[in-house]
Amino acid sequence: MSPPDLGFPGPGPSTTVYALQVAPHEENVDRRTFVADSIGVAAGLAVGPREATGIPDAVGVAHLLELREGLRSLYTLDDAYGGGDVRSLAVRHVRRVRRIINTSSYPDTIGRQLQLLAGETAEHCAWLYYDADQQDTARRYWGEALTTATMLHDAGLQVLVLVSLSMQASYEDRPRDGYDLARAAHSLAVPFGSSVLLSLIAAREARALALMKDQNTARKRLADSMRMVDRSDSGRPAPDWAAFHGHAELDYAQGLLYSDTGHHKAAVPFLRAALAHQDRSYGRNRALYRMTLARSLIQAGEVDEGAAEAVASLTHLEEVESGRVNRRVTEVRDLLRSVDAGCVRDAVDELTEYTELKGAV
Repeated sequence: MSPPDLGFPGPGPSTTVYALQVAPHEENVDRRTFVADSIGVAAGLAVGPREATGIPDAVGVAHLLELREGLRSLYTLDDAYGGGDVRSLAVRHVRRVRRIINTSSYPDTIGRQLQLLAGETAEHCAWLYYDADQQDTARRYWGEALTTATMLHDAGLQVLVLVSLSMQASYEDRPRDGYDLARAAHSLAVPFGSSVLLSLIAAREARALALMKDQNTARKRLADSMRMVDRSDSGRPAPDWAAFHGHAELDYAQGLLYSDTGHHKAAVPFLRAALAHQDRSYGRNRALYRMTLARSLIQAGEVDEGAAEAVASLTHLEEVESGRVNRRVTEVRDLLRSVDAGCVRDAVDELTEYTELKGAV
């Protein structure tokens, strides 16, 4: 992928910069290395011509669109491959936006949009560190994004950050914080009139409630979330960052609700449905869903099937770099280790080799 394909500025299409091709016999090339090399080239060319800083003297709409397209490209790469290989480029992108804010001239209208873009990019940096399971750094970037949202009085960015912080709180076993953050996001999101956005927030509430052992209310909020997503055609469009939310995500949430309460057999069909419904462009989510399915199968007593599912996932996992997915692989490996059966030893060995390789990277 060339830098323009990734959404970053670079020499015009008539200029030959580099060639990145994979010969037919190299189709099994390490995808992680390929992505890292691709985004590395893009980062190098993104700086632009002004004394190798990429900072224009005067910023206009064209520069703003260029920077925003860069953020959109980071979203796409993250969805496909996970945040591990994208984080460094996202950090460079937010630094570049901040340098432009502080060293260039522009009208107030452009300045506000630059500040908003800096906040949105900081939020995405936070997400990437969350996905890498580096929670303190994620919290710092979310704090920066929330500060920007407060300064600009931008409710859209505030909702995005609060929804993300709710997700992190539940992940870190702070469900009360997760619930309160989701409720705060809901209050700000109602005026937007987006059924998909409200459905996403209700799903975050349901997750926190389930972890708080309030199963009845959790099931009710998840049912509310499902009804709202079915009404998406009648409401206002969801923000771009919420495009991932839909039936696959809700199937996964339902599977987790059953799994968290020990109903592993009931969780399996929902996790299968989540995997079947998830768009293939969301490679990281599919990897997480599939390994979660393997975990539930093992916990439901279907050890052979769970082991086979986990091992079959490893080839696909070579394309994904995500701390959360790696943690799930470790959970599955440890579950299999506790099973006294010779039929799973090969699976344990393969999963152990994978986790050791990831730990060495």
